[in-house]
Amino acid sequence: MNILVRDEQPADIVSITRLTETAFRDRPYASGTEQVIVNALRHHGQLTISLVAVDGEEIVGHVAVSPVTISSGATGWYGLGPISVWPERQRQGIGSTLVRAALAELRRRETRGCVLLGDPGYYPPASASRPSPAWSCRASRPCPPGCIVRRHLPRGNRALSRGVRRHIVRICTVCF
Repeated sequence: MNILVRDEQPADIVSITRLTETAFRDRPYASGTEQVIVNALRHHGQLTISLVAVDGEEIVGHVAVSPVTISSGATGWYGLGPISVWPERQRQGIGSTLVRAALAELRRRETRGCVLLGDPGYYPPASASRPSPAWSCRASRPCPPGCIVRRHLPRGNRALSRGVRRHIVRICTVCF
């Protein structure tokens, strides 16, 4: 397996949509709108990073990164996800490779940090982060406690977490 991670190209959009829809179909944690969210972020110019994992000529994975609003007013924070991998290619390290590439790009851009909404049992190994039960999200659907995983990036401002017990992350108001 020789996986190449690259920026999304316009010709990839249909494949990314199909991939995302398939990857989240029938998952207990999925809303069924993940592909709609990615397309809405792209349409509204809020898809800051969109990376695909390619094996040969086939797109086998995708990760989206978009800006989020932190209740403290801190800027430079981004939401990572959704992360999609074809079901038959899952558990092969493709998702972890995409997460590492997205975090590396965020570091390169000298952002403050990254949050994601998801199953805390899945994401920490890939992102070297930890669930943040004191953080919550504001979206049209409920977000269970502990579903926010955050990561301060090395060049990021750690002052955001010092002495602060609770933050609300506003996840793309365009999409939810």
